[in-house]
Amino acid sequence: MIKDNIKNANLYYNLSKRIEAGLKYLENTDFSTVECGKYEILGNEVYAIVQDYSSKSKCEGKFEAHRKYIDIQYVIKGAEQMGCSDVENFTDATDYSVEKDIVFLEPKTDFSQGFITVKEKEFVIFYPDDAHMPSIAIDRPSYVKKGVIKVQV
Repeated sequence: MIKDNIKNANLYYNLSKRIEAGLKYLENTDFSTVECGKYEILGNEVYAIVQDYSSKSKCEGKFEAHRKYIDIQYVIKGAEQMGCSDVENFTDATDYSVEKDIVFLEPKTDFSQGFITVKEKEFVIFYPDDAHMPSIAIDRPSYVKKGVIKVQV
């Protein structure tokens, strides 16, 4: 997992050409004019999902992981907490969906640590070995607009 401000995105271009393309999309897009939806960047190799929602309590959240894609989660408006830990600390709560590239997870032990606050203009990169719980309210539910870049491994 990597967390940083979008102003430092260039520091991560060397991770891969696909991650670079996703970060450049976040840097160069005026999200005030972008509606919620899916946007191709490099076909199925790199694409963006722009979404907005009300953040939720931890008890409503679910840990998830992906196998085919890396997530770059970028907060456009608002702020939220995201939980993160190694997938080895979890067991599968659902079968892995190949079509949706997602498995929901249950922690093997009580999981109360490992939450970070992500504010406007900050991004988090979650790799396939990072179990993550996004969209969590900081104090109470609030509006969040987020771009999630899906980067094929």
